[in-house]
Amino acid sequence: MWSTLALSILGAVMVFSASSIYSLENKGNSFSVIGRQLFFLILSLPLGYLASRQNLDRWKNLARFGFLISAIVLIIVAIPGVGKSVNGNQNWISLGFVDIQPSEIAKMLMILWAAHMLATREHAGRHNTNVLALITPGFVLVMGLIMLGRDLGTTAVFAAILAGLLWVSGVSGKIFGGVIATVFSLIAIAIATAPYRAQRFLVVLDPFAPEDYKNAGWQPAHSLLGLASGGVFGVGLGASRQKWGNLAEAHTDFIFSVIGEELGLFGTLIVLLLFSALIFSIFRIALRAKDPMSKYACAGIGAWIAFQTILNIGSATSMIPVVGVTLPLVSYGGSSLVATYIALGFVLGAARRDPAAMADLDKK
Repeated sequence: MWSTLALSILGAVMVFSASSIYSLENKGNSFSVIGRQLFFLILSLPLGYLASRQNLDRWKNLARFGFLISAIVLIIVAIPGVGKSVNGNQNWISLGFVDIQPSEIAKMLMILWAAHMLATREHAGRHNTNVLALITPGFVLVMGLIMLGRDLGTTAVFAAILAGLLWVSGVSGKIFGGVIATVFSLIAIAIATAPYRAQRFLVVLDPFAPEDYKNAGWQPAHSLLGLASGGVFGVGLGASRQKWGNLAEAHTDFIFSVIGEELGLFGTLIVLLLFSALIFSIFRIALRAKDPMSKYACAGIGAWIAFQTILNIGSATSMIPVVGVTLPLVSYGGSSLVATYIALGFVLGAARRDPAAMADLDKK
């Protein structure tokens, strides 16, 4: 709870700092972006609380339809004229006053569906059931629908969730290795068949190369410049220079770079410690859960947040190609914030259902 609140507060402060120039130039005032983020944060808090108070039967009722709902909303996004394209990815639906990203909600729905399927298998004692055949086809279909919108980053997050669920379900190392090899092969094909993705992949080696710097190397290069100029304690809150037009998506995909520039190495280490505490807590709750569905769902949520964090920070530090995913709880994004809070509400509910965990809380 404390790591979630700390990341949310830090995220709101840094979204305001990183978006103020963009917001002024595009919306006419410095508070447009942060105003929306605060609206979704205020909305997310009660939703997370309500999620934590739901009994397991209600989650099971929703889980039964998780795959169907996910497929329907993602098909709607793919309909020309309905789905909205942002930066070349058609993964949004515009409601006029706000844009929503259905793939964010689908993450939680697919985790619930897969957890329910795996838990049903375990309750029935069907331990010989082919786990790969049980949940993989559903995930492959959903990932295919997301790839129709050219969103490789979100597809990779779904693949990580699937891998995490397969690992927790106890598939053999040989099968798990085969799945990982297949996923990497498909990602390699997706990169090789799209010139802009291939260019992003190659500039990781040297984003400052003269032939790449003003093209695909621009974002990773200026992200590194921001991180490097921050030093140990940063240039000061609000004093980032890269956000003045040099670093695109400063308040979404590259907010970690702005944190590094304004708050320095100290700020980035705080972020890493908070995420480490959060992810460790989620997996600890998953391991302690007595109910199979709670165990699988918490493990899936942990895999989701962990891998998405790695992707975002890896892109900001030019360790991996730019994939365009948000930093959970920190980056600007209403759909992401709401979905993450609901997921963490489920985890908190799983902890509340653990008598030993509640006994520990009562002592404190």
